[in-house]
Amino acid sequence: MNPKLPYVLLVGAAVIIFILSCMLLSRGRRSPSCESQPRIMEKMGSGSQSLVFADLTPEEMVQVVRYLQGNLGVQLVDASRAKPSDNCIASVDVQVPAKAEVLRFLDGGGARPPREALAVLYFGNQPDPNVTEYVVGPLPTPAYHRDVTVQKYGGKVPYHRRPMLGSEYEQVGAFLETVAFAAAPTFLKEVFEYDGTNVAFQTTAPHGFQSGDRKSWFIMFQNVSGFFVHPVGLEVLVDHSSLDISRWAVNRVFYNGQYYRDMVQLESAYVQGRISVEKVRKAPRDGDFSSMKPRAPSAALFPLQYEPQGPRYSIRNNHVLFQAWSFAFGMSVNTGLRLFDIRHKGERVAYEIGIQEALSVYGSNCPGGMSTRYMDGSFGIGRYTSPLVRGVDCPYSATYVDTHSLFETLSPSKRKASLCIFEQNLGSPLRRHYSNLQSLYYGGLVNSALVVRSIATVGNHDYVWDFIFYQNGAIEGKVQATGYASSSFLHGDGLRYGNRVWEHTLGTIRTHSINYKVDLDVGGVKNSLVAHDMAFEMVRAPWSPEQQIERPRLTKKVLDTEDQAAFRLQSKMPRYIYFAANSKNKWGHQRGYRIQITSFAGDHVPEASSMERAVSWARYQLAVTRRKEEEPTSTSIYNQNDPWTPTVAFANFINNETITSEDLVAWITTGFLHIPHSEDIPNTVTVGNSAGFLLRPYNYYDLDPSIYSHDGVFFTSEQDFTACEINPIACLPKTASCLPNFPPFTYDGFQNT
Repeated sequence: MNPKLPYVLLVGAAVIIFILSCMLLSRGRRSPSCESQPRIMEKMGSGSQSLVFADLTPEEMVQVVRYLQGNLGVQLVDASRAKPSDNCIASVDVQVPAKAEVLRFLDGGGARPPREALAVLYFGNQPDPNVTEYVVGPLPTPAYHRDVTVQKYGGKVPYHRRPMLGSEYEQVGAFLETVAFAAAPTFLKEVFEYDGTNVAFQTTAPHGFQSGDRKSWFIMFQNVSGFFVHPVGLEVLVDHSSLDISRWAVNRVFYNGQYYRDMVQLESAYVQGRISVEKVRKAPRDGDFSSMKPRAPSAALFPLQYEPQGPRYSIRNNHVLFQAWSFAFGMSVNTGLRLFDIRHKGERVAYEIGIQEALSVYGSNCPGGMSTRYMDGSFGIGRYTSPLVRGVDCPYSATYVDTHSLFETLSPSKRKASLCIFEQNLGSPLRRHYSNLQSLYYGGLVNSALVVRSIATVGNHDYVWDFIFYQNGAIEGKVQATGYASSSFLHGDGLRYGNRVWEHTLGTIRTHSINYKVDLDVGGVKNSLVAHDMAFEMVRAPWSPEQQIERPRLTKKVLDTEDQAAFRLQSKMPRYIYFAANSKNKWGHQRGYRIQITSFAGDHVPEASSMERAVSWARYQLAVTRRKEEEPTSTSIYNQNDPWTPTVAFANFINNETITSEDLVAWITTGFLHIPHSEDIPNTVTVGNSAGFLLRPYNYYDLDPSIYSHDGVFFTSEQDFTACEINPIACLPKTASCLPNFPPFTYDGFQNT
């Protein structure tokens, strides 16, 4: 044996122990934290231009209410406690100034437009009850108000058109429980085990068949979690048109396929054994099959997104900066998320982009279901914007923004974390090419985009609203639908109107139609609408005249009038349609932004319907009109309760006016047909239930602007692609090996109800 061998083994063992110790120590050592930068920058003074679009502050809302209380000469009751015969403030929102005033301020060095609010008041306590809209200003210290109702709508708004207040729903609920149900105690006790707490109501809209009606079907469900899919077969039609609650009455009752005059007749028929009773198994409080409680325990954590060097966007007040993008954002009480003054590379491409309406038209063989046409703007898409859950509704590390509203109260309410903004790596290249011909190289760009999101929960539906900003200058508007499916009690020929999704539950067919306003300003305010498409032409091959070739060619057409620019829902529309500027790019083409719609909408309500004009915007997948201050929205909150005499009829906007070299607005309708199925239990998923549109540069630039992105990757076969200076992706083990600074989880959603 070699005498040196033991020493060699000892030295080797020591080296191995040292290496293992280092490895163990390095594993136990905490990685450095990722860089953190402020996302919401400190508020600026009044010099911030985007504040011309800003939502009202809580302090401004308070001042408007105080002014109205002291200057209208009438008593104003808190709307949360108001009776139909009271006067009250229904809502207060910002009054966005006229576009011409704003552009003079933003672009021409003009004076800042006065800041004003729009207040909607219900006057029930006067000889001529009506709804009145006032512009109140200037803020923050109001000194004037002016009635703009006639100016906006051509006349007074009749009182029966007013959206229902929460207090009116409560009053109808109390009427059902204390008056209507009192007339059928035996039926309710024996069929439903009714105890005054185990039944939930859902109303329908519109309320009747003609102007002036206020008769609503109230559908009964088991009062459990996810009650929307627990119908019990009873529906009651309540006439609540009188301003005197004591004069409200039951007009009709429906139970398990049969109609009755009132609850008294239903009770009598039951006692006499003349009713076919369908007993519904009593569900536990958690709803059983409708419960959203996970059926599996937690396991390995899902992937998370983080920003190793801090966020690459900034927010100041209501203004966002992200790479080449900038824009202002706001939250309308009625229509929800909206954007203003959208610029790319410093140049305005759109003045306003926002939601207008969300329409749902239902089918059923039950009266409540078959008469439902929900217009969610009337209920308040912005009002029902819900607090967002960090890590589920938006990425955990997103920036969460609080919003404020004044709706049916005398004081503002805060919705914490009701809007989120985040940059998202979409996990795919925005563009790429791998070259293995001639030269060997790879070039690509990660598709990282900025997302602005809110989620509105209007009754059973949850709408995820996104505006997405891409590095190539494209903007996407997108809506995803989730929440619970509405349902009817399954009876008779119910399967003609949907699928059976549980023992007594019919998931009812419905259409979803979403309308957007897109005020593009491409290379300036004055634009034209141009359509490009393709057609095949037959030609002789020049090198072989005896042969024919079918080749596609470009077709071009300028759409001169509003009538030419109104494309019916299911009609063929040019596949390339764009707003064209009066300027050209380097290659001699009119600079443009293309509108590309993604939709699988159901059919529109037949135009012969007495209520169709109230939703006539949904006739068109796209309609482009001249922009007018007197046509600010495609619909009205008053259309829901009087669609037979609509306060705003979009069809009137289209009157064959010339639209060449004018300030134009695109009204985009997108949507989907939903036929609920068993996989909609417990509730609907967003996958496949989305629709929207893209606004894409079309010869607007001389080349793709994303080529100037700092995120680009390029290397050749002759370069060291492991070197950071050649390929920044190679540096990720060093630049991104950090622990994200995740804030503690909080949620304030249950404090806002």
